[in-house]
Amino acid sequence: MLNTTFEPLTALPLRRAIVLLVCGKAEVVHGDSAGMVLHSASAAVEVPSVIRLSNFVRVPYRGRTPLTRAALMLRDNHRCVYCGARAETIDHVVPRSRGGPHTWENCVACCTKCNHRKADKTLSELGWRLPVAPRAPRGRHWRLLAGLSETDPLWLPYLGEPAA
Repeated sequence: MLNTTFEPLTALPLRRAIVLLVCGKAEVVHGDSAGMVLHSASAAVEVPSVIRLSNFVRVPYRGRTPLTRAALMLRDNHRCVYCGARAETIDHVVPRSRGGPHTWENCVACCTKCNHRKADKTLSELGWRLPVAPRAPRGRHWRLLAGLSETDPLWLPYLGEPAA
């Protein structure tokens, strides 16, 4: 969903997008790439991929991206930072039992096997290294994309990211 200024606001469920369209609060910018149309007894509505609000919405500024499981997994590409396998858990680099904070810089995605092997030990005790130091994600639209498993290619011009 875009603001009236074409600034991306959020990704929302199809049902909510249809309600906004039917109530006249939004307009379709790009329809679904498959060309699907929803029909009711008296109307037909094009399934949208991108909608734009009719009235401007002021968005409050937030300094840091909140640390959530979904956002952390997205940052680490759903891969264990220790072995590269599929990540299922979150690991604290400096264990919380040893005073490690629950921050972007101390949390990484991890597979169950590595998480159990590491337990409450530090990396130096195990002789492990991190390939890249973890940090908070950056980017103008990180919050928008953090909860999504995949993005529609029609969104890319509005997100300011190169097409894949």
